[in-house]
Amino acid sequence: MRIPLPALVLGLAGLIPPVALTAGALLDLGLFAPSMPGFVLTYAAVILSFLGGSWWGFASRQERPGWGLLAIAVLPALAGWAAIFSFQPPSALFGLAAALIAALAVDALLVQRGLAPGWWMTLRVPLSAGLALCCATSGWVLIR
Repeated sequence: MRIPLPALVLGLAGLIPPVALTAGALLDLGLFAPSMPGFVLTYAAVILSFLGGSWWGFASRQERPGWGLLAIAVLPALAGWAAIFSFQPPSALFGLAAALIAALAVDALLVQRGLAPGWWMTLRVPLSAGLALCCATSGWVLIR
């Protein structure tokens, strides 16, 4: 199914900040380069929270949503919170990368149950993979 143009353009535009920050850190560009992986970490945590909010909205489409999907929808925000407050940026970035990829299983479940639109996975895979790659690369920059 085809992704609606606004969702595609805005979704891809959402990759601009982490890609730019990761490139800046990787290429050691400027005074703020050492802080850039931390900005990527924060951005990924915010995006995970946004994703959890989307899941909550999809789960709420049911007349009587159960505990399962609503509880799962809270997990991305908690993962982001834990990453920010772990005070171990490389590990936190690798953890966020894993969380973003693991989140695709929930996205697929929501599509399978008819709660998310059919085009959702076509959008989510490149966005999650792109942000996960930025997180992993930023984590690598911190330990290289």
